[in-house]
Amino acid sequence: MPTPGPPSPEFFRERERQRLRTLVEGDLDLARSLHADDYQLITPGGATISREAYLDGIATGDLDYLVFEPVSEIAVRVFDRAAAVRYQVRIEILVSGQLDSGLFWHTDMYEQRDGRWQAVWSQATRIRAEPSA
Repeated sequence: MPTPGPPSPEFFRERERQRLRTLVEGDLDLARSLHADDYQLITPGGATISREAYLDGIATGDLDYLVFEPVSEIAVRVFDRAAAVRYQVRIEILVSGQLDSGLFWHTDMYEQRDGRWQAVWSQATRIRAEPSA
């Protein structure tokens, strides 16, 4: 019997939207299931954050997403047991009580683990405003 292929690009677009919603809403149980145990985030400042540190920051309120929403099409590349998503996102976040906001390029890698598709890597790059001429 043939094994089913990887999900469609739309599956990953919806999975990514769901992941962002869980972070804004602070739904940590669902967020844990959407992020692999060895998940890592590379922040716009270049820091590396583990899944536990990231989700603990959300749980304690040190990281409080007010807005985390795509503002461009979510481009998807699907492979056999992995997928990459890339898009522009608008973020408003309180980091230890200090507001940071802006537009960012966001790239995420998903892998199939134990029959579940989970985020394993994320990287955010701030989009700087072009200087006026």
